[in-house]
Amino acid sequence: MKLISPAEVDGLLKWPDMIDALEQAFRQGVIQPVRHHHTVDRPDGAASTLLLMPAWSDFNALGDSSKGYMGVKIVTVSPDNGAISKPAVMGVYLLLDGKTGEPRALIDGQRLTLWRTAGASALAARYLAREDASNLVVLGAGALSGFLARAHSAIRPITKISIWNRNFAGAEKVASELAADGFNAKAVNDKHEAIAEADIITAGTLSTEPLILGKHLKPGAHVDLIGAFTPSMRESDDECVKRARVFVDTKDGALKEGGDIVQPIKAGVVNESHVIGDLFDLTRGTIKGRQSPSEITLFKSVGAALEDLAAGILIYERAISASA
Repeated sequence: MKLISPAEVDGLLKWPDMIDALEQAFRQGVIQPVRHHHTVDRPDGAASTLLLMPAWSDFNALGDSSKGYMGVKIVTVSPDNGAISKPAVMGVYLLLDGKTGEPRALIDGQRLTLWRTAGASALAARYLAREDASNLVVLGAGALSGFLARAHSAIRPITKISIWNRNFAGAEKVASELAADGFNAKAVNDKHEAIAEADIITAGTLSTEPLILGKHLKPGAHVDLIGAFTPSMRESDDECVKRARVFVDTKDGALKEGGDIVQPIKAGVVNESHVIGDLFDLTRGTIKGRQSPSEITLFKSVGAALEDLAAGILIYERAISASA
């Protein structure tokens, strides 16, 4: 069994390949039971969340049906970790042979999650963001923020990246890291002003209060929501959801767990039909993505075991090829 570290994951993957692998996985489909979602209460501080996400497929990373895989990701989300300079999300991914169940790889789950999550956002933006989108705003300065900036820049001609975070020093750190890699990235204090000028707004936070207000969105903007993975969390307000053509990664997940969708539906602001489609629909062409340059689009992601499996297979098969 191969042990694959975070540095190895980074060395094995490129954004176009990651995005294409996810697109293929959604197009052909895999079996993904409902994930186990458990709250772990703490005597002091915020509760942690334990997620178990299994999936299996008869296909490999290239769509070859001669060999399939099974996999499961074990993840914890601990909101208080930031106070001790640790990532909120921890985890591992176990990849198994699809026929024998033999363990094939144990992959760093944090790195895999960062790549597949940002890749899914970029995949959605491939169908929903304007072709000429060049101004990107990133809300949040956690481990995911730089990945989101790089993933969106891989599929759209991004020339300006603004980073906002409640802690300005965090935003400056992410902007500095991106600038060192050649991106035109700067930290900003006024998120509303930045959002009003943005072509794409991507948010990967643990917020329970709306950060993106619909009244600030310009025509043609695309909103990408990755945080708010429980019904009590939220990154956008009702007006944002009402103004947009709304898509999700998976309807089963987003309609149950995504606070940005669950809350306005529960309040009667919109109904379930306001969610036009998911990544299955977009990749299979059953529902059209962006229909005009001026419409506002919104993508809400809560994560799916399909994405983890697609990423795990790609990483493992790249590792095998590299060592051959």
